[in-house]
Amino acid sequence: MFIQTESTPNPATLKFLPGRSVMQNGVLDMPSASAAARSPLAQALFSIEGVSGVFFAGDFISVTKADGEWQHLKPAILGVIMEHYTSGAPLLEAGESEDGESAAEFYDPADEETVATIKELLEARVRPAVASDGGDITFRGFRDGTVYLAMKGACSGCPSSTATLKHGIQNMFRHYLPEVQAVEQI
Repeated sequence: MFIQTESTPNPATLKFLPGRSVMQNGVLDMPSASAAARSPLAQALFSIEGVSGVFFAGDFISVTKADGEWQHLKPAILGVIMEHYTSGAPLLEAGESEDGESAAEFYDPADEETVATIKELLEARVRPAVASDGGDITFRGFRDGTVYLAMKGACSGCPSSTATLKHGIQNMFRHYLPEVQAVEQI
């Protein structure tokens, strides 16, 4: 098994591509060891000293480090991922669903058409680019001209995430939807 790695705009996060499907549906963000209880692979990754976050997506795993150097952490992470896939163990414990989304959306029903356009733009133009950087971004709400988004994986805590939100996504939304005044991260 050959596992590729890619750097991300977040220097504390590295993207691992096992060449196999990771999540069948959706994404799963585990920003702490306590959040990893539902996944044997995430638990094993958090057992590596220095790992502070794990994110699963369709075809990749992003691992965030709190401290340590990648040249020391990377071999241990690769070993854990390889061992997981060669063992045939499930990604999630029995009875757990892959649906990592839990936060409810909020918006005024009168804004339903605007929200539908926001979601369409996110799916078509934003999420593919963010996924290529090892993360994900999801719609959480729209109120008083402000779009609220949740950034996950490599994008959460990334130094360039504010620029991505303010200069990229906010400008795009304003171009297509004049009613959008701002974009904020939740």
